[in-house]
Parts: sequence; C-alpha cells; structure tokens
Amino acid sequence: MTDTLAQPITDREALPVELVDDEGNAIGTCPVSQAHQSPGQLHRAFSVLLFDNAGRVLLQQRAAVKTRFPSQWANTCCGHPAPGEPVVAAATVRLAEEMGLATTLTEVGVYRYHAEDAATGRVEFEWDHVLVGLLAAGSPRPDPAEVAAYVWIQPDALRDALTDDPDAYTPWLVGVLDVAEQALTGRSPR
Repeated sequence: MTDTLAQPITDREALPVELVDDEGNAIGTCPVSQAHQSPGQLHRAFSVLLFDNAGRVLLQQRAAVKTRFPSQWANTCCGHPAPGEPVVAAATVRLAEEMGLATTLTEVGVYRYHAEDAATGRVEFEWDHVLVGLLAAGSPRPDPAEVAAYVWIQPDALRDALTDDPDAYTPWLVGVLDVAEQALTGRSPR
C-alpha cells in the first residue's frame, strides 16, 4: 500500500474572486471563470514585479495552457486573492507556487484595466494591486504548468521590447511596470 501526501489538483478557474466597484470596494464574489467571461466583471487581482540588485525585473512567459493570454510575457507572477484575503499574503503564496520564490513584497499602487484576449475569448477586467520585491538571493524554480520560461531584463530594455513587439506581452504589463517604476523612482510613467 502506498501512502500519498501529494496535494490535490486545484481547478483555479473554479476558485472565488472578489468583485469590486469603481473605487475598489468589495461588492460580491463569483468564480474566476465567470469573472473572465465577456464583457468581464471588475474584480480584485494582484501583479508582482521582482527586481534584483542590478535593477533588472523578472518576467515570466505564461504557460501555453493558461486560459487567458497564454504564451505571452508578463510580470513575475499574478493572481487573485480569495475574497477577504489580504493581498500581500495571497501574492506571497502565489509567488512561491508559480516561481518557487520567497521575498518580502510591498504594495505600491493599483492599476485598473480591461483587456480582451482575442485568441481565447476571455476578458481581464481587474482592480490590480501592484506589489514589488527585491530578490537578493535565490533562483526561480517555476512550475511548468504555470510558467514556460523566465528572463531578467532591465526596465528600459523591456520598454523597448514592448514597443517593438507588443503582442508578445500581456496587455497589463506596461501599466504594472508604470505603477512600480513611479513608486520606486518617483518618475512619471512614460
């Protein structure tokens, strides 16, 4: 007889998200899959950007099996807190799950956006809490079910790449980068 301690597989699309109003106040819940059906329902989310000591930012390429914006490059990790769950706590757990990393995260602002994924027919309509952190040691150990690849890149080089080939990147990445850079440097978004 084999004793298995494996974690059960979670259907992330069935998990609840917190719906919010135009000021970010909680107004209800629904499953992830429902929130992302056209035209989308505004809901709480988070995006994490990790930087290293050289000022580079860590990006991930989303796995091809993602239901929204598969195979595109995005911020270090992202997700949805459970209804009522503190954003930093949820982001810390998700960073470990997706990228195998742990560091202190700080919320630096909110980026609200609406984006339609023509390839999948799904919609992102998010009140996106932007969190940043410094990864001074350690290397990513991404979950291949979530992340196809990762890269460290200087923010200026990333902005050039976003201009040269915008379709290779998720539609929220530039806004998340703007919020993070403004908080970290005091510079206005470009």
